[in-house]
Amino acid sequence: MLFLCRPLNGKGKNIILCALCVFAVKSLFIRLLLFIEQIQKQRIKALHVMIPSIQTIPFGTVKNLIGVFFDIDDTFTTSGKIPAVSYGALWELRDAGLRVVPITGRPAGWCDHIARMWPVYGIVGENGAFYFWLDQAERKLRKRFLDPDKVRAENRQRLLRIRDEILSKVPGTAIASDQLYRETDVAIDYCEDVTPLDQKAIEQICEIFQQHGATCKVSSIHVNGWFGDYNKLGMTKTFVKELWGLDLDSVKERFLFCGDSPNDEPMFHYFPYTAGVKNVVRFVSRMKHLPSFVASREGGEGFAEIVETILKRRAT
Repeated sequence: MLFLCRPLNGKGKNIILCALCVFAVKSLFIRLLLFIEQIQKQRIKALHVMIPSIQTIPFGTVKNLIGVFFDIDDTFTTSGKIPAVSYGALWELRDAGLRVVPITGRPAGWCDHIARMWPVYGIVGENGAFYFWLDQAERKLRKRFLDPDKVRAENRQRLLRIRDEILSKVPGTAIASDQLYRETDVAIDYCEDVTPLDQKAIEQICEIFQQHGATCKVSSIHVNGWFGDYNKLGMTKTFVKELWGLDLDSVKERFLFCGDSPNDEPMFHYFPYTAGVKNVVRFVSRMKHLPSFVASREGGEGFAEIVETILKRRAT
């Protein structure tokens, strides 16, 4: 260092001491960050070990199942695509006599297509704002919204103002590409079609929603916000009651729920038997309620693994 070549007077000694102190503090800070990162990795690894493999699900449990509920993004899909194995697994479940229903935050426009075209008994969409189902007898799509048209229209105007505030205050955010097909909520993209944002930005988005009295949920790709007292679990109960005549509280042990992220926690907590695809492990440090079992593969391949395990054990 150049200053070491100069005579050391009192001032020079102070400069050297300050430089050494800065270096020592910086070195200590880096070591602290590395230590924290190591602890977090160990915690995630330990929690992963704590979640039993889907291969350990009891035979009696799967033989008693009458249906499977599942999340779509990053549970049924892999990197935004539906693998052949996961879509084939839906047909296998249906052919085995199990009732299959996606539970998603995706928009009404998508749900219209899914209810019509996929081998499912119906779908709960936009985080519980509605369910759609195809009336096979009349070949007609039926729609059940929780809120009437007038309330949805009023809420939509309020959400537009919140949307504009988020876009202006949180750099890097964008409106989700599927927003035009939504009926009840606003979806803010934080990593689907934009450069992934950090946790601080996600929390800022949530704070803005909450400041306006809106409910918000963070999925693996979006932050969804809406007005209204509804959620995925509540509408799932309504779906089961109105279409199948069942009280879900009384028969919840006869259904399996599959998910992948913190916004699936209420379902992980409610159902006695749940399964996560492998990518759920990324979020375990932020979750209080973990799935009962976990697949060894991620996304759609993990979903197919869960289905394969269930059906093999039912056939035994």
